[in-house]
Amino acid sequence: MQKTRLSDFAPLSPAEERIIAELGHGDFDRLGDGLVPAEPDPTRYVRAELLRFILVGGDEASRPHEKGIRVSGGWIGGTLDLEGCRIPHDIRLKDCFLEAVPNLRSAIIDNLFLDGSVLPGLQADRIEARGGFHLRGATITGEMSLSSSRLGGSFECDSATINCPDQWAIIAEGLTARSLFLRGATVNGGINIAGARLGADLDFTGATISRPAGVAIHAETLDAGGGVILRGATVAGETRLLGARLDGDLDATGAKLKQPGDFALLVNRATVRGGFFLCKDAAVDGVLDLTGASFDTIHDDEACWPAKTNLLLNRCLYNAFIGGPVDAVRRLDWLSRQEPARWGEDFWPQPFEQLAQVFREMGHDEDARTVLIAKERLQRRARRQRTSNRLWRQALSVKDGILGITVGYGRQPLRSFVWLFLFWAIGVGVFGFADAHSALKPNSPVILRSPEWTMCGLPLGEQVFMPATEQWAKGRAAEGQSQLDCFRSQREALSYQAFNAWMYSLDTLFPVLEVGQKQFWRPDTTKKWGSLVMAYFYFQAVVGWALSLLAIAGFSGLVKSK
Repeated sequence: MQKTRLSDFAPLSPAEERIIAELGHGDFDRLGDGLVPAEPDPTRYVRAELLRFILVGGDEASRPHEKGIRVSGGWIGGTLDLEGCRIPHDIRLKDCFLEAVPNLRSAIIDNLFLDGSVLPGLQADRIEARGGFHLRGATITGEMSLSSSRLGGSFECDSATINCPDQWAIIAEGLTARSLFLRGATVNGGINIAGARLGADLDFTGATISRPAGVAIHAETLDAGGGVILRGATVAGETRLLGARLDGDLDATGAKLKQPGDFALLVNRATVRGGFFLCKDAAVDGVLDLTGASFDTIHDDEACWPAKTNLLLNRCLYNAFIGGPVDAVRRLDWLSRQEPARWGEDFWPQPFEQLAQVFREMGHDEDARTVLIAKERLQRRARRQRTSNRLWRQALSVKDGILGITVGYGRQPLRSFVWLFLFWAIGVGVFGFADAHSALKPNSPVILRSPEWTMCGLPLGEQVFMPATEQWAKGRAAEGQSQLDCFRSQREALSYQAFNAWMYSLDTLFPVLEVGQKQFWRPDTTKKWGSLVMAYFYFQAVVGWALSLLAIAGFSGLVKSK
């Protein structure tokens, strides 16, 4: 039978009598030493049913003060059932021991204070509070449920101990509150705040949360006006922020996130308007998934990066690095910690393009080019691996190798001029050698048939009959003199174009350049070294064409991967 008057609760325990006697003052009521009782001593024992009677209005002899009810150090017997009640007062049960799980489902209250108390759980789904829930330093041995609740203030569990192994210790799906604080808390179980709406921060600073092989923090689609703070926290299990929207930072400074072989921190498709902090001895033992996430800045330390194969950066967007490495060598090592093959892919170009874009915006143009060249190399390797035809794969390998060393896959077209200069210098040496060993001849049929050239092929004093003139002609080459040197010494040859190895190499190498040397001279294959010089002559001409075309293609962007 429902009790409607204070007299229905007679006899009262000494603790209950004291509470009734001081109700009108609204002062804090300390039972015993005010600490959590170890047993239901009559001087501490208060029936939950009596507390409910007072909270919902009592009677003439037990009207609650405007400040609500305040009990410290009490043993609350039975279930405090306030489901559906409208209580325009604060509920303060500080350092109390509650025998049963309080039921506040669908209640409307001001503030709930359970600081330092011990309770077996809390049922507060769909509750509405003008203020907040405060369980600072509390010990909870079961599930706390606040799904779809609306708090005008914060849900505070700083330094609390919550024990619900391998299950959800806190269920607050769809919670609306100012903030959620678990600073320094110890939670043996998971925290489910999927779909929560917070006006400020979700703060786990210094907390220890353990749900190995499961989801330890489930904050999927969280919408926070502040950030998610994991500074110094230790989380065993997956931290899931998939699709979250944060106006502040995702701060994992000094955090230890552990989920070996699986996802340790999942930030897939999250939008963080502030920075992502992973520095100062932070450690991620497991996969760090930033796929599709966006940040304003990244603050990280090289020592805090996850191990190889444990990083996912595909489609991740960010604007700058602050406090971390800002050079291509170390950032390429950062990207190398991705392993697309582990996830059934062969290559992700976007992380390289994003890194290069950030480098350019930060003024590191050379680092940007280095990153894009690395991207081209890896992307082309992946393409070759997808090619089933062996011959075509080998052809692609040759082509990619040439593009890489000559124009940096189109990212460094000026490199082609270095190669052109190199071959020009080699040509100077080769053609200068040919000149020194008389392995050249005039490039003119008229000259080659002239007496000035033909007679220089005979030693001085030797004669040969010339059918064309029906006369005998004398040789002109002095002892030890080559045909080429003899020709150059002739008066008739003084008007002939002099050979210049520097210009001849330039004329041979550049197809569009006409210096005039090739018109007058070419290697003489009848002489020693002549055949080799002629072979190099053709080789350099082909190289010149190829490098010129590659330079044009490089500057136009035709050889870059799309």
